[in-house]
Amino acid sequence: MSHESFERLHENLLRLKLNTAEEILDSTLENAASRQLPVVEVLEHIIGEELRARRSSAIDTNTKLAHLPVRKRLEDFDVSFQPSIDKAVFDDLRTLRFVAEGENVILLGPPGVGKTHIAIGLALEAIKAGYSAYYISTPFLVERLRAAEERGKLDRTLKKLASYKLLVVDEIGYLPLQRQESHLFFQLVSRRYEKVSTIFTSNKAYSEWGEVLGDNVIASAILDRILHHGITLNIRGESYRMKARRAAGTAFPPPAKQGGR
Repeated sequence: MSHESFERLHENLLRLKLNTAEEILDSTLENAASRQLPVVEVLEHIIGEELRARRSSAIDTNTKLAHLPVRKRLEDFDVSFQPSIDKAVFDDLRTLRFVAEGENVILLGPPGVGKTHIAIGLALEAIKAGYSAYYISTPFLVERLRAAEERGKLDRTLKKLASYKLLVVDEIGYLPLQRQESHLFFQLVSRRYEKVSTIFTSNKAYSEWGEVLGDNVIASAILDRILHHGITLNIRGESYRMKARRAAGTAFPPPAKQGGR
């Protein structure tokens, strides 16, 4: 290959935005020449590396766009610490079948048992598999919907939130919703119903959702849609945070100091 042809090849790879292929071209060709590798094998290697780099970049970009508060992997979740978890259900969720089939997942349990960890872990797995995902806490969700309604942009916001293949709605029940906020929440659930998957986490049993949402009728309508194609995972174990505090000898706050000297 002439020097001019070699330079043009580098230039054309950059023009086509095949940056990884351009970066590894020299070393790949040198290795191929020393080992007398076939041209097809050389091309396969260069293109394969380009695809791997693009996939890694896409995963990183989509993870940032998902607005995950932290990155918690499923492999770091200690299932043995929560024996109440149905292992068969947990393993099925890890296959992401529920995303492919547009089913919902509802993670129920008291604070600290790992609901958010599992939800974020599933979102990360979905992103790696090429699905779009987005995380939002319930308080911020209703605030966003309420602000959009006030600006006359509710439909646009609902359309955006309904576009993700997987949406994580975290912390239902930690703060009660106003009736109008529950109506907005219902509209989002309806937009996603039977189309795409949503993961909900809550510290409240379904029987308490009427109180949380401020209206039994709305709560019933929301649950009807969520549970129609939904998988419920109940976690009734101990709080991870309490376990860590006990291990550190600080399970309970120290007694308040008495006044005086």
